[in-house]
Amino acid sequence: MNSSNIVEEIKSRCNIVDVIGRVVTLKKAGSNYKGLCPFHNEKTPSFNVNEERQIFKCFGCGESGDVIAFVEKYYNHDFRGACEMLAGEYGIDMTGAFGRSEHKKELYEINRQAARFFYKAFRSGMNPGYAYMKSRGISEEMMNKFGIGYADGGWQTLLNHMESLGVSRDKLMQLGLISQSKGRYYDKFRDRVIFPIIDAGGKVIGFGGRIIGDGNPKYLNSQESDIFQKKNNLYGLNLAKADIRKDDRIVLVEGYMDVISVYQAGIRNVCASLGTALTDNQARLIRQYTKNVILSYDADEAGQNAAMRGIDILYQEGLRPRVLKVSDGKDPDEFIKKNGRSAFVQLMDEALPFGDFKMARISGRYDLNDEQQRLDYLREFIGQLQAMRPVEADLYISKLAEQTGISPQAIRREYETGRQEEPVRPARPAPQETQTAAAELSEVEKTLLKLMLTDMKYTGLPEDIGGLVFRSEEGSLTWRMILEMAQGKGGTGPADISWLKEKAGPEMYEVLEEIDRTIIPPDKSDTIYAQCIDYIRREELKRQEQEITWKLSLDDGTVPDEEMGELMRRLAEIQRKLKGQGV
Repeated sequence: MNSSNIVEEIKSRCNIVDVIGRVVTLKKAGSNYKGLCPFHNEKTPSFNVNEERQIFKCFGCGESGDVIAFVEKYYNHDFRGACEMLAGEYGIDMTGAFGRSEHKKELYEINRQAARFFYKAFRSGMNPGYAYMKSRGISEEMMNKFGIGYADGGWQTLLNHMESLGVSRDKLMQLGLISQSKGRYYDKFRDRVIFPIIDAGGKVIGFGGRIIGDGNPKYLNSQESDIFQKKNNLYGLNLAKADIRKDDRIVLVEGYMDVISVYQAGIRNVCASLGTALTDNQARLIRQYTKNVILSYDADEAGQNAAMRGIDILYQEGLRPRVLKVSDGKDPDEFIKKNGRSAFVQLMDEALPFGDFKMARISGRYDLNDEQQRLDYLREFIGQLQAMRPVEADLYISKLAEQTGISPQAIRREYETGRQEEPVRPARPAPQETQTAAAELSEVEKTLLKLMLTDMKYTGLPEDIGGLVFRSEEGSLTWRMILEMAQGKGGTGPADISWLKEKAGPEMYEVLEEIDRTIIPPDKSDTIYAQCIDYIRREELKRQEQEITWKLSLDDGTVPDEEMGELMRRLAEIQRKLKGQGV
């Protein structure tokens, strides 16, 4: 049967109301069915399903289509995957339906053979990969269960083996198993412990490689291909899915070793995103198994920032995120080795609800005994309230009032004012790609740092904005390193990026690479530098304007006239300057 006939049979045999009704509560409304849209947060049903025409339409977010389109969207399947899911459920034979099925089947088989090769190399006597995993306390059982492998330091070891099996270089290139440079082909994974990435159906879709010893990058993943998209998969899901459903919760950690260590400790409902930041698709994938998510990311700044981004993604996909605080050790792997399974389970049970975590995280940046900083904190957290559902926002308004000593009425008034305008949404990473440390840098930070790399004369920032430019930890660190170099080399000329990479270490490698890729026309450097400085000054004036306006809006008649007059004068001066800059 050809693919068009299969599609028509699926549509005729799969009642869209039944399929959608499994995951959305639908109520009859005239000739249609209505419910809350599963693709965006809403309080009033705007999601309609028409049984007669076998289509759905959300008048809130615009999503629409037939039963196959719904399965694609909701379950993170491509078209073929959606058809296979529905065909399997309704007993429809799909043999020969899709021409590309043989192509994908071949790629899966190539990856399976590569995984076997790496596994055998790992098991062939003592080698650096095996020694590394033993040094990390991983048992033989876990090494076998996760299919751990080893890629030696040879340039064509895997290539020669796969060619002996009749696999073409073109296919190996498609899967990212080999690379090419100047007409020469070579293994992509060399001198690394290999972690096969296996999808929920048990197929090897890619690989992660951890370098043994020093070198960059520390972790190397397969490139995306027809069978591997990072945004659609979770490491360890093939082993954890049954336990996730059984426990009705999932523990999300950052890396391969965290998954294996936590799993080895007897906590089997554990997975990792392929990169520190979650995507919308991964959140929807999780939703197939549970709505309860515990984030257990590293205790360092990067890990906690990743947790902040992750809870926003999870919350907006209708999940219930909590954040586990690793109190003794940098990451879950380290904590479990020191304290054992019971202590980690206790941390899971005590994980903070997402709003409490945000309160702790954001308030930690402010001195709440200082009136000005307390107001700054209030303004920032009220922005977070705008993205919450009203009942949850009301709960955190009460907590905020207790924490700051400002009346719930004043906070609620500011919150309601914001809701009448465009809501302040939490920053979210682009759904199609994984966030990295480089993504923490603003565009103006990247541009100024690139200018400084080009000529260190640009390191001398004006005094009035010196502390305002580099808001991110990565930007501030890079600036300080360039300043140090400039002081030792007379303050002019190009910076030595190789020296910077060596000094910063592997965790900053990608940040420096991102900065170095920023393009600035050579004859426009002075102009662009001046534009950046003007932009920073303008943004600071706008921030001050908002701050004073906010203070004035919270006044309940207790601010002295003299102080009120000073605030009004400052506001008028700021607005005059902004007008002069054309804002």
